[in-house]
Amino acid sequence: MTNGKTMVKTRAVIPIGMSETEQKSESQCVSCGIKVAAMNAASFDCPECGAEIHRCATCRKQSNLYECPDCGFRGP
Repeated sequence: MTNGKTMVKTRAVIPIGMSETEQKSESQCVSCGIKVAAMNAASFDCPECGAEIHRCATCRKQSNLYECPDCGFRGP
């Protein structure tokens, strides 16, 4: 039932109508941008606006800063 429109979520363009599993495979680390589908990655809601944020294990371990793509909240 998609009509070719897309939506932007965590810096990744995701066609409307994709299943949650397909969206997860398109998830990217908000700090470094790598795909986090088959990795030991963390997914959590932004403390400020509730948007879903994905971070790879390397960026988490190194405490790299992240910025919410929706509201601009920054955290370690």
